[in-house]
Order: sequence, then structure tokens, then C-alpha cells
Amino acid sequence: MAQPLKEILFQPKFFSDLVAEIKKQYAPFDGMAYLKAVFDDSWESLELKARMIQATRALEPYLPQEYVVALEILVPVSQKFTGFDAILFCQFVEEFGLEYFDESMKALEVMTVDATAEGAVRPFIKRYPQKSMEQMLKWSKHSNEHVRRLASEGCRPLLPWNMRLHQFIKDPSPIIPILENLKDDPSEYVRKSVANNLNDISKHHPDLVVELASKWYGQTNNTDRILKHGLRTLLKERNSKALKIFGFDDATGVEIKKLSVIPKKISIGAKALLEFNLILESDRAKLVRLEYAVHYVKANGSHSSKVFQIIEKQFLPQKIHYIKRKLTFRNMTTRKHYPGTHYLEVIANGKILSKLSFILDS
Repeated sequence: MAQPLKEILFQPKFFSDLVAEIKKQYAPFDGMAYLKAVFDDSWESLELKARMIQATRALEPYLPQEYVVALEILVPVSQKFTGFDAILFCQFVEEFGLEYFDESMKALEVMTVDATAEGAVRPFIKRYPQKSMEQMLKWSKHSNEHVRRLASEGCRPLLPWNMRLHQFIKDPSPIIPILENLKDDPSEYVRKSVANNLNDISKHHPDLVVELASKWYGQTNNTDRILKHGLRTLLKERNSKALKIFGFDDATGVEIKKLSVIPKKISIGAKALLEFNLILESDRAKLVRLEYAVHYVKANGSHSSKVFQIIEKQFLPQKIHYIKRKLTFRNMTTRKHYPGTHYLEVIANGKILSKLSFILDS
């Protein structure tokens, strides 16, 4: 079993290094008192996020009480650290800098290079929507890829593990100019953020995302690749307009034969084999997006479906294409399996062509 992140991050060495670097910038810093405040009686019971918050809040009493002065100490210190631990510095800005917009934005621009300020910037967007988005638009043209990524990632409406930006769930239009600037960014790291932002927007404004994708598709290879990722939810939902953008027209002529799951009765924790033949009854090749959906039994006896992609390819006509995929029913943190009748569907270009049931047994 993998070691919990809280046992890997924010370890004593990080804090001893942090104290040493702060003292180089600010000699009066009471490192012993700070460490005692961090590693109090509650530390062992705290989860990762709570540990970061505690370690951040514990800094404030031992730094100059003027936020801007404290920031002048922490900004150069932050550049000595990288990775998740370094998000502590962004957290300090989020905790104590909300009343100091300009100074905080300058600090986050520096800090995001070695950590990521995508979470810390969100309270500023909520408090100062216009000023923040003007700043994000400027960042979208920054020379550093980490800052450009912050411009997109920070304003994602549904960024995981962070507060939702409800104003953009309702109206994502302020985000679009930023994505326009970054859709063909030279950095794949930045373009993936654009794709994830589009995917967030698509969950409440599918027509807007389809409209953007229709306009952008075919301009550059980089943009085409991020659009496929950005429309992934719409594609899995079998949105016909999204499918057509990528050349997946109707499923005419596509037939599924000999669909089976082996064995038909499967134990929780075991694996199974999905297999079938695809036959294209046509006189020409056809571009097919092939998927399967499993309708899993939930704890209350109802079903919840998940779609898995098999392949996207040009299938030749009048030929038997044998398709197989392994299925696993091992319990995971993201999915717990329950016994009962499950259902499986094979989907081609958004159309369900064949289905069957199988038993999952405890």
C-alpha cells in the first residue's frame, strides 16, 4: 500500500530548512518557537491540507506584523523550495494577503514558478473578480510557462480540491480571452490546463465549448490535441456535435457481434475479459470512436455508469475486427464494488450498439 502523502510531505527536514532560510532573511525569527507551534499535540492527527494550514498560520506570529514586510522576507525564501511543500508560501498569501491585492499578485507570480498558486489565487478572484481577471489575462502572456499556466488553472471553475468559482460556473465568459491566448501555447503543461478548463466549462455550458472547439479545430496540431482532451466529458456523454468536430459521424454500418464477458460470474477483486467482433458493413473505411460503458451496482442497489475508451481508428470495411479488453473489479479508493447484476454496453460514435449483463459476486 502506498504511503500517505502526509507522511511524505511537510517532514521535519523541510521545516528545519525553512527556519534556516527565514533566519538568513530575518534574524529575529524564533525558529524553536515556530517548530513547537507546528508540531503541537494535534499534528499527528491532522491530514495533509490541515498540516499545511497549521504550518502557515504558525509563521505569522514570528514574522513582522506588517504583511507587506513579512512578504518581503518570504518571497526570496520561497525561491529556495520547490514542489508541494513550497505551496506553504502561496498559502501564506491566501491566508493573510487578501487586503493587499497588488503586493499579493506580485508574490504569487514569483511563488507559482516553484510551487503552484492555483489555489491561493482563487479567493482573490472571488473578492476582486475584475482586477483578478485583468491580472490573469496579463499572466497569460508571461514569458514563464508556470505563470501562464496559473492564468488558466487558477480560474478553472471546478478546480479539484479547491473552492469552486461560482461566478464562472454561471458565466464563464471572462475566462475565454485567457484560453484564446493559451490554446496554442508552446508548453504542453500550459495547454493541458487549457483543456482541463474547457472540460470544467463544458459541464455547465456544453454549447459554448462546442462553439469554441468548432472555431479552433484545424488551426494547429497543438490546439487539436488539447481540444480532444478538453471535450472528453462531452465525448463520453455522446454529444453528437462534439463527436462531429473530430470526424465521428453516425454509426451507420458498424455492427458488434459475439459480445461477451468471460466469465459471466465474477468475484469482487478478480479480472474478466471483454471481447467482441466489430464488422463494418460498408463499401468504405470509417472513422470510429469505440467505447464501452459499465453500469456498476452502488451500495443502495442502483447503478452508476462509467465510460471507458477502447480505440479511435479508421476501420476497414467488410472485415472482422477482433476487440478485447481486460476488466478489473478490484476495490480502489475511487470505486468500491458491490455484488449484483452489472450491465455493459459497447458504443460506437456515440451510439449504443450492443449490451449484456453479468454478475459480480462477493
